[in-house]
Amino acid sequence: MTDRFSAELMRGSLDLMVLSVLMQGPQYGYSLQQKLRETTRGRVPLPAGTLYPLLHRLEAEKLIGSRWDETTGRRRKWYEITKAGRTRLGSQASQWLAYAECIRSLLDAVPGLRPATAS
Repeated sequence: MTDRFSAELMRGSLDLMVLSVLMQGPQYGYSLQQKLRETTRGRVPLPAGTLYPLLHRLEAEKLIGSRWDETTGRRRKWYEITKAGRTRLGSQASQWLAYAECIRSLLDAVPGLRPATAS
């Protein structure tokens, strides 16, 4: 499925998405964008104009850390999740899963509604 999620739907989940990707290991900005796009099958394209301010805010909140590195032959800023970020991710993930279950229960009661499927 290539339909993108609406900005309104994603707005409250971007921190959760970025922290989830960083739990898999350090990433630089472009690789984080690619990993998110790949994992969501293109449904969450996170443009640089949204990603980098988000990364700066998460870093200011001490949820992620960063370092410059040139070992790939190009100077890149690498981001990684901190202990506080892992704690926040756990809390947000629990809340999100409970919220999603509430929405699923409500939608299950709607006659004829079928979930979207991947193609």
